[in-house]
Amino acid sequence: MDTILFDVDDTLYDQLQPFKNAFKMSLSHLTNAPIEELYVSSRKHSDTLFNKSEAGTITLIELHTYRIMTACKEFGIEISYNEAIEFQKTYEEHQKKITLFPEIESLLELLNKKDKQLGILTNGPYQHQLMKIKQLGLTKWIPKENIFISSAIGSAKPDPLAFESVEKKLNLNKVKTVFIGDSFENDVIGAKQVGWNSIWMNHRKKTKPGNTFHPDKIISTPKELLDFIDGYL
Repeated sequence: MDTILFDVDDTLYDQLQPFKNAFKMSLSHLTNAPIEELYVSSRKHSDTLFNKSEAGTITLIELHTYRIMTACKEFGIEISYNEAIEFQKTYEEHQKKITLFPEIESLLELLNKKDKQLGILTNGPYQHQLMKIKQLGLTKWIPKENIFISSAIGSAKPDPLAFESVEKKLNLNKVKTVFIGDSFENDVIGAKQVGWNSIWMNHRKKTKPGNTFHPDKIISTPKELLDFIDGYL
């Protein structure tokens, strides 16, 4: 592989941790809530409204309150709109404290030493995603011009246009390109439909959807990813 591109959220860092911290701080009265299951559910509900958010037909606060309130409702938990607002504020504060998986940091060091072209393709609001990228210190290994955020490039994963935009700007060889991400729909399908190689970072142990797209490799832990690429190189 000559070019390795990454998703950000729940691929390079543990997105559950800031969610868990925010839940325990802002919704502490829900002592027996299944936090990890609520996190997975909230991501699912976030995805259903993501395109509307990108298009500006709903506000970010509408998206954020909807996903946590709907996730809670799915588990028989009722929270108020104001509680959802408070949760989101706390969640964003904890997102400012995120850190890379240690094995991902080692992987980026390894790939840099091997002189591989590295890049980021992530969905979300530009400033919010940029804040996370800065917090994770990714520009130490990845040039700013190789960082692509959906709201800035005008298309979002899994839209082929998002991947083709990156392909054109980086002048990459798709046969020698691999995309690594945690979302089967956004990352695996998105990459495979334009002819890139794909590694599915499935550390949440999700069930593989039944469709015609298949990742080239399924990884269960950041260490497994590091070991696999180290061995491959």
